Amino acid sequence: MKLAITGKGGVGKTTLTALLAYLFATDGRRVLAVDADPDANLGNALGVREDELAKIVPIKDMEDLIYERTGARPGTMGGWFALNPKVDDIPENCALQVRENIKLLVMGGITSGGGGCACPENALLRELLRHLVVDRDETVLVDMEAGLEHVGRGTARSVDAFVVVIEPGRRSFQTAHAIVRLARDLGVKRVLAVANKVREDQVEAVRQGVGDLEFLGYLPYDPCAVHADLGGEAAFTACPALLNAARGIKDRLEKALL
Repeated sequence: MKLAITGKGGVGKTTLTALLAYLFATDGRRVLAVDADPDANLGNALGVREDELAKIVPIKDMEDLIYERTGARPGTMGGWFALNPKVDDIPENCALQVRENIKLLVMGGITSGGGGCACPENALLRELLRHLVVDRDETVLVDMEAGLEHVGRGTARSVDAFVVVIEPGRRSFQTAHAIVRLARDLGVKRVLAVANKVREDQVEAVRQGVGDLEFLGYLPYDPCAVHADLGGEAAFTACPALLNAARGIKDRLEKALL
């Protein structure tokens, strides 16, 4: 299964990605958790120690690797560089084993010159994402930023689903529907919705805000998630209510896609 998890900043994409990664891994699947958000926090959500996180260099910051594979230095624009660089060895060489059956790969994101800039680092990230989605044989969960700059049409068509995370609020609903339009323009086969930080009296409003999107369910508002984050603990070990809700979402996701 290949899933891209996206949504407005701060809605809980990373929390959901980590919970699903843990649940798939518990089922015995090999999981590659990919952090493709410039504000990389997936390692924290997976409970990786700070000293281990400090050793991780995002792919977009590996200047020598980018130069070796594309023929151009990061930040250069308008020159000649490879648009389909070799990337198949990067997951094995750069992913960190963080738990049994879970590896973490931190890609990072393009943060200067425009998200869709014609630059070597963007070419490498796009080709790496295509390889992860199209060619890999493990479960791949990609924690995306709200934009879809890294996603080419071939990649989008190969993703089993885009999971859009929302929270109660009109701005989150608007962002979700904008992402849906972009995803469908790229040829994404399925776009599904998950809500986060939902109180019981907000469930019906969330269902209405989701509209005609296929709704997988919601994670409840739980202060435990904040305390776990402050303590450097993963939500799947610290917050049983969240894990239980995520299990229901995972079950509905599998029924929808398998």
